[in-house]
Amino acid sequence: QLQLVESGGGLVQPGGSLRLSCAASGFTLDYYAIGWFRQAPGKEREGVSCISYSDGSTYYADSVKGRFTISRDNAKNTVYLQMNSLKPEDTAVYYCAADRSEEDILVVTSTGIWRSLEVWGQGTLVTVSS
Repeated sequence: QLQLVESGGGLVQPGGSLRLSCAASGFTLDYYAIGWFRQAPGKEREGVSCISYSDGSTYYADSVKGRFTISRDNAKNTVYLQMNSLKPEDTAVYYCAADRSEEDILVVTSTGIWRSLEVWGQGTLVTVSS
């Protein structure tokens, strides 16, 4: 069974940092692009960041550029999202998704255009509040 499990969410004060992990089981991430998404209460899901598998190229939404960093460790079969300088508006459930199509991951992450992605995680809650 292909699974992605997110972890690392929690409560953090504004200006603080968290590192989210997206661990794969049942498959190897070597040939999967990964996207991070978030959904705040009452809002639509939005793409946050993604990373390719072919050359490690990355994309960031303007709202997180310069504050978030995506990385992958194929040896650990895990992708990370380092989140710094967190703001209350970053509060959301964060999801990761995997797909063998780098194009599909980039399109869904950067444009919001829906394409079916192969594997989704269950999400981890990030709350930024004082």
